[in-house]
Amino acid sequence: MSRNTNHNKIDVVTFGCRLNAYESEVMASHAHDQGLENTVIFNTCAVTNEATRQARQSIRRVRRERPDARIIVTGCAAQIEPERFGAMDDVDLVIGNIEKLDAKSFAPDFGLDAEEKIVVNDIMSVTETAEHLIDGFSDRVRAFVQIQNGCDHRCTFCIIPFGRGNSRSVPAGEIVRQIRHLVERGTKEIVLTGVDITSYGADLPSQPSLGALVERILTHVPNLPRLRLSSIDSIEVDDTLFHLLVEEERMMPHLHLSLQSGDNLILKRMKRRHTREDAIAFCQRLQNQRPEMVFGADIIAGFPTETEEMFDNSLRLVDECGLTFLHVFPYSAKEGTPAARIPQVPGKIIKHRAARLREKAEQTTAYVYDGLVGTEQSILMEKPNLGHTNAFAPVEIDRAAEPGAIIRARVTGHDGKKLDAQVL
Repeated sequence: MSRNTNHNKIDVVTFGCRLNAYESEVMASHAHDQGLENTVIFNTCAVTNEATRQARQSIRRVRRERPDARIIVTGCAAQIEPERFGAMDDVDLVIGNIEKLDAKSFAPDFGLDAEEKIVVNDIMSVTETAEHLIDGFSDRVRAFVQIQNGCDHRCTFCIIPFGRGNSRSVPAGEIVRQIRHLVERGTKEIVLTGVDITSYGADLPSQPSLGALVERILTHVPNLPRLRLSSIDSIEVDDTLFHLLVEEERMMPHLHLSLQSGDNLILKRMKRRHTREDAIAFCQRLQNQRPEMVFGADIIAGFPTETEEMFDNSLRLVDECGLTFLHVFPYSAKEGTPAARIPQVPGKIIKHRAARLREKAEQTTAYVYDGLVGTEQSILMEKPNLGHTNAFAPVEIDRAAEPGAIIRARVTGHDGKKLDAQVL
């Protein structure tokens, strides 16, 4: 959860993914331009039941702290369960994922004269995703740019397509224009984000691939220092993108993979499109050609019918793919998904397996960090003493540097969570 409070009495509370972070900036900008004041906007996530619970808890807490503020709830949880949020006395207005990107939704009088405080339309009716020009994120160092929204896949555990709709892409020219705009204002790193970015372009007239988009960005914004991808589906990486990941220095050597499991039968029951062998081959091939490449991944612990042997396959995948920075999701059944109707794993076992995965991730991260001690790294500074390496490892440096600067430093140690480095 994060908060943006830089827009004159407008507080945006963001849950969930990087796409939500981007959209929160759009909403904050719209609210500011419309003259909205004394308002808290909750941009919710529906990926797990816990995310929805946290949002509701946060809404109640903010209402106690700011009884006179207007509370607007939006995001995937609000899109999927609008009545649940609308029934909360603490909430003044519920808007959907279509409405939250429309500036008119943040006019001071929007929704005040409605009989129903819920304004949520059919997300499946949306066929285009508009690009929204924003000046950048609050730190002006790194910015997320939406290239795509929605998903055409129907993984059995996932409710997100019903919150985001079908896959739709932003035209490449608009994306390049947005990135150029951000770079001109001092942004040093762009993160391409969406719900399923490796499906980019399938709905556009010439069906450009994600690789073609990345190539166009690097060509037409030559002064962009760093380009990074958010979560990708490795099985959908096209040849052009693979080549750029290997050869282009401005492409950051860190990928977050949507793997979910290391067991083939579980992957089949999830309706994933890759096997464990596909994942391992992709990671090994990429690391063989660009040794500094590191991988993060999403892994679900305790998917229905998962046995101990199946879970062990996920544990072994961490080593076999060289995974660090794991996002571990203890499985929680989402009403309306096919997986919710499959025999469930007991909650205590799910919790235990999630803890084992996190412990494994800590071990592999420490191993990777051990190997970085003594090396020189390029670091993008986000705060005077804190930044990230090209491979997205957090670093604390020994003396202050200007936020936004890209510096060279030698790694002197680590505490398992972040690197320590000496500026050169």
